[in-house]
Amino acid sequence: MFQTVIAGAVCVQGVAGAQVVTVPTTPVVGSSNPATAEPPVTRPSTTPCTVTLYNNEAFNDYSAHPIAYAPPSGCKGPWAKVVLNLDFTVTEGRQYDRTASLYLGNANIFYGTTAEPRSALSPSWHVERDVTDLSALFKTAQTGNAIIYNIFNSTYNGGIYGNATLQFYPADFRNPPAQPPDMVVPVSGANSPYELDSTSSVLSTTVTLPRNLIKVYLDVISQSQSNDEFWYLGAPNDVAGELETYGGTAFRETEISIDGKAAGIAPVSPWIYTGGIDPYLWEPITGVETLNFKPYRVDLTPFAGMLSDGKPHTVGISVYNANSYFLATANLLLYRDPLQAETGGDVVENTLSPAPVPDVVENLTTANGATTGTVFVGSKRTFTASGYINTAFGRVKSTVESTVNFNSDQTFNVSTSGVPEIQNVRQTSTADTTSTYQLGIVSQQTAKHWSFPLLLSYKFVQNNDGSYSQTVGSDQEHHLSETTTFNGYTLSSSQAVEQVKSADTLVYNSSLTAVTAVGPTTSEASYVSTDSSGSCYSRTLTSKNRVLKSVQDNKSCPAKP
Repeated sequence: MFQTVIAGAVCVQGVAGAQVVTVPTTPVVGSSNPATAEPPVTRPSTTPCTVTLYNNEAFNDYSAHPIAYAPPSGCKGPWAKVVLNLDFTVTEGRQYDRTASLYLGNANIFYGTTAEPRSALSPSWHVERDVTDLSALFKTAQTGNAIIYNIFNSTYNGGIYGNATLQFYPADFRNPPAQPPDMVVPVSGANSPYELDSTSSVLSTTVTLPRNLIKVYLDVISQSQSNDEFWYLGAPNDVAGELETYGGTAFRETEISIDGKAAGIAPVSPWIYTGGIDPYLWEPITGVETLNFKPYRVDLTPFAGMLSDGKPHTVGISVYNANSYFLATANLLLYRDPLQAETGGDVVENTLSPAPVPDVVENLTTANGATTGTVFVGSKRTFTASGYINTAFGRVKSTVESTVNFNSDQTFNVSTSGVPEIQNVRQTSTADTTSTYQLGIVSQQTAKHWSFPLLLSYKFVQNNDGSYSQTVGSDQEHHLSETTTFNGYTLSSSQAVEQVKSADTLVYNSSLTAVTAVGPTTSEASYVSTDSSGSCYSRTLTSKNRVLKSVQDNKSCPAKP
């Protein structure tokens, strides 16, 4: 159904001497480099030690690139923060967007995608992420892989180059040491993401964990690929053909299991890559998290007592409705009792069903050579998991209550002659989780909200002169909030909202062999975050015709006295 174009004409050139072009961390007005409103990582005031993972690495083959890591000799810890910095450049020419990931000790420390070049555009961009929670991994020497599988030849000749460094910020009296997990246990392929081809495909690892766990989390990423790249445009298999779209419905969900039994859920983010639907939509402003995926954190603490029994346990990850295919990776984050070698405990309740049972409603009519109507798919799952742990301070009961809700409404007008082809998507995906830790009369509770609504409009029509027009509009939003209370009194709270709105029109010649006109292309991105300490971050970007037109900071923050 979708007319996909590759942004850039063939432009064979030598790239053997190409290097990464570093760009400012603040987007630059007038530039066509990839831009995002997302905030940089806040840094402590101490002077960091820097470890280089790779420099001017050429990712111009279809292989993993081995890397070696050694802890910084000048900053042995404890650390206040650890920050991963990455810089990328793609040379002028033709190239697809590519998946980029970085692993140390089989644990994922970065996951994202790359930008696409054009014949006169060599995009460069900077990515940074707070990896302090992986500090346990960085205490010892590790080997790993940097991965950007890149087809590179005389046709797809955009070369991809990258730098990666880790910065370790020492702790002092003004910058207290972080309290990261005591252990990081990877759940991934061999230093790479793992391919999930169907609902029954499972990424798993079997491990015997320490006997004194007190908290357990799983950071998980599920990334759509190949037939599943545009899963949010899917329809039921029985009508996918006549609607000229993808099968498997528009519903996907990541399932977490322990020893084969359901233990948690992670919603699938509707990320759109820089080659998605219309590559010009994402120049220069990229989609939400396109260049730097954020993992979804699943609280598995109710299972900590069981996992501490000294026996091997298997943690599994699958994607419901995976349709060849998703890539998945995850890290178990483990906190241990500092005062005793064994805790012990068990699961006392787990109401999560083994699999979702989505509701699918087709309301379609075929007449006069066209199929019109709507398709709905929805899923709502509410569950509770609870368990106890015998800590050094007494028995702690942990309870996780979650509601995960998904709805997709699509409207279609699809002609068997090829035009018009119209598809509109209104998708909502939310997850609300409350984690409660009870020790006697003392109770700490953390409530988290995650949502990722998506609006898409697609229209492909024939013009009076025989040419064709494709018009696409996209509106992505990502909402996050978290509130922690102690015996009912608020300790902290934070909120963040990111939005990217883009629109573009492409005109094709009558034979559909070339794009004859692009635009007007418009885009706007915003990010606003606040917390109970009074911190506020706000940035708004606008672009037109693939050039950044404005950068406005602090627009949505209160004026400082």
